[in-house]
Amino acid sequence: MDRAAALATHLRRRGVTDVLTDSTSRSIHSSDASLYRVPPLLVARPRSAEDVATAIELCARHEIPLTARGGGTSVAGNAVGPGLLLDFSRHMNRVLRVDAGTRTAVVQPGVVQAALQLAAAPYGLRFGPDPSTYTRCTIGGMIGNNACGSRTLGYGRTSDNVAGLKAVAGDGTALDLPAEHGPAALRELARANLATIRTEFGRFGRQMSGYALEHLLPENGFDVARLLVGSEGTLAVLTEATVALVTDPAYRALVVLGHADIAAAGDAAPAVLEHRPTACEGIDARIVDVVRRRRGAQAVPPLPRGAAWLFVEVAGDDEAEVLERAGRVAAGGVDALIVTDRARAAALWRIREDGAGLSGRSPAGLPAHAGWEDAAVPPAMLGRYLRDFESLMAGHGVTGLPYGHFGDGCLHIRLDVPLDRPGGRKVFRDFLVAAATLVAGYGGSLSGEHGDGRARSELLPLMYSEAALDLFARVKAIFDPGDVLNPGVLVRPRPLDADLRIPAARPAPGPLALAYRHDGGDFGQAVHRCTGVGKCRADNAATGGVMCPSYLATKEEKDSTRGRARALQEMLNGSAVSGGWRSPEVHEALDLCLSCKGCASDCPTGIDMAAYKSEVLYQSYRGRPRPAAHYSLGRLPLWARLAGRMPRAVNAALRTPALRRPALALAGVDPRRTLPAFARQTFRAWFNRSRRPASGEPVLLFVDTFTDHFAPEVGRATVAVLEAAGYRPRISARRQCCALTWISTGQLDAAKKILGRTVAELAEAAGAGVPIVGMEPSCTAVLRSDALELVDAAAAAPVAHMTRTLAELLSETPGWEPPALSGAPVVAQPHCHHHAVMSWDQDARLLREAGAEVRRLGGCCGLAGNFGVEKGHYEVSVAVAEHQLLPALRQAGPETTVLADGFSCRTQITDLSPRQGIHLAQLLADRLP
Repeated sequence: MDRAAALATHLRRRGVTDVLTDSTSRSIHSSDASLYRVPPLLVARPRSAEDVATAIELCARHEIPLTARGGGTSVAGNAVGPGLLLDFSRHMNRVLRVDAGTRTAVVQPGVVQAALQLAAAPYGLRFGPDPSTYTRCTIGGMIGNNACGSRTLGYGRTSDNVAGLKAVAGDGTALDLPAEHGPAALRELARANLATIRTEFGRFGRQMSGYALEHLLPENGFDVARLLVGSEGTLAVLTEATVALVTDPAYRALVVLGHADIAAAGDAAPAVLEHRPTACEGIDARIVDVVRRRRGAQAVPPLPRGAAWLFVEVAGDDEAEVLERAGRVAAGGVDALIVTDRARAAALWRIREDGAGLSGRSPAGLPAHAGWEDAAVPPAMLGRYLRDFESLMAGHGVTGLPYGHFGDGCLHIRLDVPLDRPGGRKVFRDFLVAAATLVAGYGGSLSGEHGDGRARSELLPLMYSEAALDLFARVKAIFDPGDVLNPGVLVRPRPLDADLRIPAARPAPGPLALAYRHDGGDFGQAVHRCTGVGKCRADNAATGGVMCPSYLATKEEKDSTRGRARALQEMLNGSAVSGGWRSPEVHEALDLCLSCKGCASDCPTGIDMAAYKSEVLYQSYRGRPRPAAHYSLGRLPLWARLAGRMPRAVNAALRTPALRRPALALAGVDPRRTLPAFARQTFRAWFNRSRRPASGEPVLLFVDTFTDHFAPEVGRATVAVLEAAGYRPRISARRQCCALTWISTGQLDAAKKILGRTVAELAEAAGAGVPIVGMEPSCTAVLRSDALELVDAAAAAPVAHMTRTLAELLSETPGWEPPALSGAPVVAQPHCHHHAVMSWDQDARLLREAGAEVRRLGGCCGLAGNFGVEKGHYEVSVAVAEHQLLPALRQAGPETTVLADGFSCRTQITDLSPRQGIHLAQLLADRLP
């Protein structure tokens, strides 16, 4: 029996029941949000403190390393390890109690920070530290790294907000702090080294590198709990924490200060501190430009003039005083803007929150990596440090997009070190050594909040004396004499260029079907866009986001975008996952991917898992038999065309149980699904037989299979609305298809042929400047996006440029006004591809201007084309719908319009509820005079 199997057996015998030894689990936990890749022997998900103690005891006995992990958002390689990985996010994730009287909360280590905020909010309280990953990082991880976030100026670091800890040390000792006083040997060690501790530690607020020994000083109360904060799981494993809560101020104002460049913003930051801000963040204009390119100009509210900005938040309980302070802050920039509107401020803060992902591509357009992403200097020196750092980057031939906590002197940046090329490791090492030497010369810290991890622990001798480093080793020996906990971090560190993920990747076996035009045609570069920031593990629906519906349904890492990316990265590596495109681990991870494309817009790195799944299916089944659903649902337009010749007979057959059941089984369709009826008259037939106006601006309707054969009423309503707006709709002489169903099932050779013909036929209209209006969002998205990846981009680009949604075209029409919808309640379920590729903002604006009262749902409907219809997906499909859609339908009154442009969304609504969804065109057509 190998070591993994033996340890798993021992754990299960001792009551630790949730143990994962399969290769899929090992591969998806091989990395965190860092550059590092260390596949664990096995993964366990503890349910109690007893499980944790058992795991540590057994690992010590069998000399197997143990690493604790929360949300896996650690950026320095703090949460990966070669032995047992303890994932706290699955079970030990509860807020145990909130005490409004003492303003404290007791939490388990796996609770997400946002969940703690939700629990504290009814009491008017909150947890102060708020890192940008607050929607998915765990309190245990925050304690492990001493996380800070944007509002450290107002609320302090995590260590300033910890009232007590329960943990298990590496030697098995149960710790209850501050009720107990900690090991006696630790007190003696501190007493014997007061001079070193007083002169080298706690010099400024963001000195996070190494152990925080300043908390052991007598004047600081020998606070062992605060020593453990920031120790990166190398001394003890947390099982429970008591954290301090603060009141939320009644008023906030965001002041945006424009500056000539990022260094000038750094120069200005210290003066801002005089006005007692709760936050002072710096951001480079190039990061904002990334948002505009990826999400459209409307995603960025107006900003003051400048090439860099400080986002300064002032807060308090007196509105007049807050505004007066904001006015004083505003006097400090080249140009300034005061924002008091919460929604507008939230949109600006969202850019800052997504900084780590948005900076994943450098100014040169190359992949940019963590490793030197959170160094800090005393704030008064920040501007000078930034200029020297820019010179250092230029000297080493690397670039990056800077941002950070400028009021604290902390800089975040990712660098385009060429790790995928020969010599890349040396460039990485040389730069990190030079950068560490620079920051140490400023009296700064290698880490300002992310911890040292595998990226910076080797560099600690450049910052600390030999005496201080010896103290680290002796502290480690007191708590963890067997070096069981997170070895290779802080004490006896691994080399900073060992275990790197990017150099371990190999080129994908080709030829590839998709172009990967934003990644130089490199599938490996595409899947390594995932930096592990973990936004796919958060519930993004409140802000209209979609990603990642399968993770929200199952809460399994393999069903997150990040988990799938890790499986694909391991496939390219070829060690933990060795079967290439057909690897069971890859197919298991991709099975519940809905191909919703939510990640393409919601993930700040711009990853597109729907495209990668299509490529995997293509490579796996090319020249081989396919699953039944690929032949039935994947070639739906062909079957629809055949059924269209005798729709009544086909509908009758599908309603007959004796025929329906075997037909569904043969097609790979879940028997609980209701099949939509084929239209008696297709839209094309109706259009060709009806008389149309001879005048008006020409517009070409893209007639998709769903509108043509299943929902011709949508096409008729679209014609009515366009004619009323002064257009003259026409359709192509020949049937056209976007090949969506072939794309989603990975039948990409056929998709290229079908889509190539369609693009060629649409090119004449596009070249003449005639708008092409899509009625089905998923098909419209193919013309706008997928076509550029599948067929000649030069031919597809004009078609993509001229393709519009109905709302987009109407919004561009001079003098057009929507029919009155004053006070009409609407529940809107935007199609995922509409959200991800075209954006639903124009639809929202149109409805708002018409006077409708719109509740816009986030998330996916759960059907997602063929996904929710296929055998094996029904339960997850319904669970996804239960996240937002079905509760909203149950709450909606009978007078509420259910708006769903997507045919699959309307099908899911009809299948799982008594309601009926309608298309925007139908809503507008019904109100035409």
